[in-house]
Amino acid sequence: MTPATRDYHDIPGTYVFDGAHQRKGYWLNMFCKSLDVAAHRDQFRAHPNDYLARFPMSEAQREAVLMRDWLGLLRLGGNIYYTFKLAIFDGLSMQHVGAAMSGTGMTVDDFRRMMVSGGRPAKGMRSLRQNAEVGHG
Repeated sequence: MTPATRDYHDIPGTYVFDGAHQRKGYWLNMFCKSLDVAAHRDQFRAHPNDYLARFPMSEAQREAVLMRDWLGLLRLGGNIYYTFKLAIFDGLSMQHVGAAMSGTGMTVDDFRRMMVSGGRPAKGMRSLRQNAEVGHG
């Protein structure tokens, strides 16, 4: 089975951090990891574009960092554990990032309540292939 045909690629909204995804996001994740160092955080805060230029990321990855496009970072090869370092840099909690990733305009409090009550309901189409078959995708 080639990476393009893996079963998990058929799940809407799922970005599995496999080998191919890791290679795609290597420099994005290395940038995020660099924020572990206080001096690097200071440099990034002072001159974000100059600091990002140190990492050979794609333009889309750089833009996602600057826009804090949390879901976009995952689509572009980011690993949640590394991209969360950027959220921490901004003083955000995992609930902030989760609410932003919902794509629904959900507030942090709404996201927190949803998770405490058991999470998002597992209803509707569960496959990109199914969505295409019924004209939803």
